[in-house]
Amino acid sequence: MKNNQKYAKLPQDLDLSFQSDLDLLPDTAADIDVDEFNLSGTPPAGLVLNDDDVDAGADDDDEDDEIVIAAQVLGGGGGGDGSGGGLRLATRKQRKQRKQQQVEQRLYNNKNKICGLGSDSVIETGLTLTPEMLLSTSESSTHSASEVAGRLQVDVRTGLKWTEAKYRAKIIGHNELNVIEEDPTWKKYIEQFRNPLILLLLGSALVSVIMKQFDDAVSITIAILIVVTVAFIQEYRSEKSLEELKKLVPPECHCLREGRLDTFLARELVPGDVVYLNVGDRVPADVRLFDAVDLSIDESSFTGETEPARKITDVLLNNTNVKDHSNMKNIAFMGTLVRCGNGKGIVVSTGERSEFGEVFKMMQAEEAPKTPLQKSMDILGAQLSFYSFLIIGVIMLLGWLQGKPLSEMFNISVSLAVAAIPEGLPIVVTVTLALGVMRMAKRNSIVKKLPTVETLGCVNVICSDKTGTLTKNEMTATIIITSDGYMADVTGAGYNDQGEIHIRHCNNVEMAKTNITNLLEIGAVCNNAYIQNGTLLGQPTEGALVAVAMKNGMYATAENYVRIQEYPFSSEQKMMAVKCIHKYNNNKEEIFFAKGALETLLPQCTKYQFGTQTVPLTKQNEAEFLAEAYEIGRKGLRVLALAKGKSMQDLIYCGLVGITDPPRPLVRESIELLMQSGVRVKMVTGDAQETAMAIASLIGIDTIHHQTLSGQEIDQLNEHQLDKVANNVSVFYRVSPRHKLEIVKSLQRTGNIVGMTGDGVNDGVALKKADIGIAMGKNGTDVCKEAADMILVNDDFHTIIAAIEEGKGIFYNIRNFVRFQLSTSIAALALIALATLMDIANPLNAMQILWINIIMDGPPAQSLGVEPVDHDVLKQKPRNVKQPMITKSVVVNVLLSASIIVLGTLWVFQREMADGTLGKTKRDTTMTFTCFVFFDMFNALSCRSQTKSVFTIGLTTNRMFLLAVAFSIIGQMLVVYFPPLQMVFQTEALTAYDILFLVTLTSSVLVVSEIKKWFERSLERKMYSTRSELDFV
Repeated sequence: MKNNQKYAKLPQDLDLSFQSDLDLLPDTAADIDVDEFNLSGTPPAGLVLNDDDVDAGADDDDEDDEIVIAAQVLGGGGGGDGSGGGLRLATRKQRKQRKQQQVEQRLYNNKNKICGLGSDSVIETGLTLTPEMLLSTSESSTHSASEVAGRLQVDVRTGLKWTEAKYRAKIIGHNELNVIEEDPTWKKYIEQFRNPLILLLLGSALVSVIMKQFDDAVSITIAILIVVTVAFIQEYRSEKSLEELKKLVPPECHCLREGRLDTFLARELVPGDVVYLNVGDRVPADVRLFDAVDLSIDESSFTGETEPARKITDVLLNNTNVKDHSNMKNIAFMGTLVRCGNGKGIVVSTGERSEFGEVFKMMQAEEAPKTPLQKSMDILGAQLSFYSFLIIGVIMLLGWLQGKPLSEMFNISVSLAVAAIPEGLPIVVTVTLALGVMRMAKRNSIVKKLPTVETLGCVNVICSDKTGTLTKNEMTATIIITSDGYMADVTGAGYNDQGEIHIRHCNNVEMAKTNITNLLEIGAVCNNAYIQNGTLLGQPTEGALVAVAMKNGMYATAENYVRIQEYPFSSEQKMMAVKCIHKYNNNKEEIFFAKGALETLLPQCTKYQFGTQTVPLTKQNEAEFLAEAYEIGRKGLRVLALAKGKSMQDLIYCGLVGITDPPRPLVRESIELLMQSGVRVKMVTGDAQETAMAIASLIGIDTIHHQTLSGQEIDQLNEHQLDKVANNVSVFYRVSPRHKLEIVKSLQRTGNIVGMTGDGVNDGVALKKADIGIAMGKNGTDVCKEAADMILVNDDFHTIIAAIEEGKGIFYNIRNFVRFQLSTSIAALALIALATLMDIANPLNAMQILWINIIMDGPPAQSLGVEPVDHDVLKQKPRNVKQPMITKSVVVNVLLSASIIVLGTLWVFQREMADGTLGKTKRDTTMTFTCFVFFDMFNALSCRSQTKSVFTIGLTTNRMFLLAVAFSIIGQMLVVYFPPLQMVFQTEALTAYDILFLVTLTSSVLVVSEIKKWFERSLERKMYSTRSELDFV
């Protein structure tokens, strides 16, 4: 046969449908009789052969023959009639195969598709990949590996060429997720000014400048800058902490390129690359497996399944349109972890096209909601603006009725309105939140945004992922039962030796210890897992057996035996066995160690261990052992039976080990506390119903009085139907990331403030949509941390309790401050307004008003924001977010305090004017001024709590407050007695009697407040009032 012309052109109208019938599997040589294509004689109409002799029938009986189909190319050796060129089908012996040649011309319009590869075939096309030729991950699972290889034009024995891989990277992009570019630092700083209260303050500063009240303008501007800077610095610090948490080693991969296995960064992978997977590797992209040797992949962060998924290479039949990741057993998903075995596969989806990327895109599409505190502050800003305009309107109206010039009344009313706006409020809110964030940092929790700290105080539903959040995602042996009835409980969790084996009450402890040691020896020898520095290499179940042996002081038990043969575990036989010889015994007798499901292992057993003897196994014994296994299984544990013997048909049954993914420490206690404080906890997991229900019962989630709902059932409900049932469901199982998002949205639609905790990729979308997303810091995925508002650095679920306590305390402190500042500012405004309207001398001069403003917005006020959190706060229900910051109760308290201050101060002023001075002497204003300041101090003291007596919470519990009040009083004394300051403030020295009189009078505001609180508490106890406790806190 002539081989001088290797390639021929295919005409555009040639039907290539026969290619789909070429089943060119990777391990099958092409053996095709070309005669059946009727090409040995006259060509079909419209087809001209370029070569004179087409030896199509030659060597058709040889298995090593190969077909090379040359693709349609531009230009070159065609007939001059424009018929589109000719066709050449060449066959040649493999041993005579020449060096592969690459076709230099490209496929016309890149439209031809090559469908398969033979193990010895070479498709020489020079054709590069186009996006249209890509398969999605789910599509790949329903195609054979050879079809996927053909579609992506790769020879699985050699991989892609570097030049081709670079070209594909240009078309498809790198294998990475495109995070939305962060705003520059200056822009983040400017963002802080978008707060409605800040805008209100900016407006009042502008009015002050226009009215030439520059001292007000400067003080307001300074307040704004303090607020903005503190908030920015704290959030910047949280971001930096998060960056440290994210600093992981960039993922690498083992990839076959040009026949060589190379290791490089996973971001360089493209569809069509051939990757090798080994124990401990993170899967670098979505991979269609074509080779899997005992390959198990931990997909818990992706599907929620505790058990690693065993992988196969067979084609899957997808009869439904619903994506089920747990059924895609021939796909290794990006970001999952290889637990045991090894495999090879073709990269089918990278970056945002991967299943991991799909979840990431869903997450980016969701908008994080505003926090309840931000909403409350927005409402407060609107309320304060309304009250400010109301003050202006009322004063102008009264002035007009009195016949005073409108311009003068406008100036007075605007000045009072500006003064009424509490510029200290944003400072207190920001500082209080910042301190809360810092306290949470000490408790191993990073809070990204300041308002988030308070959100947990409002949360009334927490949806929690199970695997890795409520549980440790580390299989642990928790119970041992020997064949002769000895039982032991195992403490500790994880892949380490921390824990003990506690034998339950028995008549012979030594015998129990011996038989437990024999049992654990079987588990340690019949095992392929290793634990290195707390890291498991191998199957989690086997890791649990190694760990329990370590707790028994058995560190290298397997080293005492030489393994001759292994009978690997399979899903059909449900057991594993090894044949060994003891290293140090002289007789070199073979012994079999076996483990597996009890129902599979018992039929292989003829005897069971009883004390030091072996006793024949009866049907009754079998029934007893099965009953024991059933009882353990009911509690959600995985049961492994262990046996040994001289042959696989004559094994001695030794006992059972119960293995579970244990709940994290203090999870049960945390859930109980949450439920007591009015927070419902719902489990949302991708795991099976039985496992989910067992763990839920173990950690105290009510599964008896509430429903369970699966992802499949959610798919059958519309929004309205889901809203009806969601509140009454305590366990959602077999749910996907989309389902988790639907659950969160449904709960939010029914008026709940939802917290979501999670650690996996599958939790990312729901974490972002929830009112507060809480991620695990140690074992959480990067996607999860990116989406969350708060990160638990040590993965401790109990930290949430501290965060709720902090959140509730912060809101109450802010409300206490608002009460104090409003009562003080209203009193000051009323005093000046009344004096203006009554045409009497102003009780306070400008410098004295400035000093009162400093106290009003200064240290005493600020110290209310750092009031220690009352631990009783946890017992109270989550606050109603629809309730504004200024409730009726707050208004009553504010008006009561302000009235007492105004009446007391006016009475002192009137008393001083009784001598005929008309309030124009220094003594008149000094007495009035000092009276007002002392009223302020006692008012601040009463504002520390709205329900409890200051004597109950303790006078010395808030040291910051004591220091602030002490400095304020010292300052006031200096103003009254220090000559230079007397000149500035127009004051004169007062007698001891005057001070005593003022202290007695001004303490009335505290006394009245204490009597009111006592009365309300008594009424609450007697009437069992249904009023929210928040109204009084």
